[in-house]
Amino acid sequence: MTIGPEHHTATTVVLGSASPARLRVLTGAGLWPTVVVSDVDEDALLERLADAPHEQIVTRLAEAKADAVTGAVLAAGGSTAADAVVLTCDSMLLIGGELAGKPHTVDVAVARWKQMRGGTGHLITGHCVRRVVGGAVVASTSRSESTAIRFSDAPDHVIDAYAATGEPLEVAGAFTLDGLGGWLIDGVDGDPSSVLGISLPLVRRLLAEVGVDVTELWRGAPG
Repeated sequence: MTIGPEHHTATTVVLGSASPARLRVLTGAGLWPTVVVSDVDEDALLERLADAPHEQIVTRLAEAKADAVTGAVLAAGGSTAADAVVLTCDSMLLIGGELAGKPHTVDVAVARWKQMRGGTGHLITGHCVRRVVGGAVVASTSRSESTAIRFSDAPDHVIDAYAATGEPLEVAGAFTLDGLGGWLIDGVDGDPSSVLGISLPLVRRLLAEVGVDVTELWRGAPG
C-alpha cells in the first residue's frame, strides 16, 4: 500500500481502489483523487460474512478497505492527513440469489455468463466515506447502491469470445458497461455510475453526511 503524490488543494480526495473505471468516473465528474490501494483480504472477509445480508456484505467490504486506506493516510501524515476525504467501494453481482465477485478465470467467466444471459442481475456496490481532519477521523458513513442489469441472450460463441479477451476476469459480475461488455448489456435500471463501480449520487449524499459539499471538491485537471 503506498500513498501517491498529493494535489495542493484544501481537501485531498483519496480513492481507495485500484479500479480504473472508478477513477475515470471521479475524474470525469471533476475530482482528481490520490489513489491508495488497500491490502484487504477480501476472500477471508467474505468467509466471515457468508451469512450476512447481501447489502451488508458489500458495505462491510467497503468499510474494511476504508479502515486500511485511512490507516495508511494517517500513518503517512502530511497535508493529506490534515484534510482529506477517503472514498472506498466494493461491488458484487446478485444473480440467482447468490453474490458473484470477480471470476478470475476464463472458465468461470464463461459459466457465469451462461447463467446470466437473458436474465437480470443486481449489481450491489458498497460505499464508505471517511472525513479526516487534523490527523484524525472526524466522521464516517457508509451505504450500498443496487442497480438492475438486463443481460442480452448472448450465444455461446459470443460468450467464449468475450471471456477470451480477458476483460471480464477481474471485474465484479464478469462484465463491464464501459468496455467490450457494453455490447452484451440490454439495459440498466437505476444509477449507471454505480454499475461502473462508484455511485455519484450516493457519494454526493454520503459526503453531505460527513459535512462536505461535493462542489467544494470540484477542480480542473492537474497541471
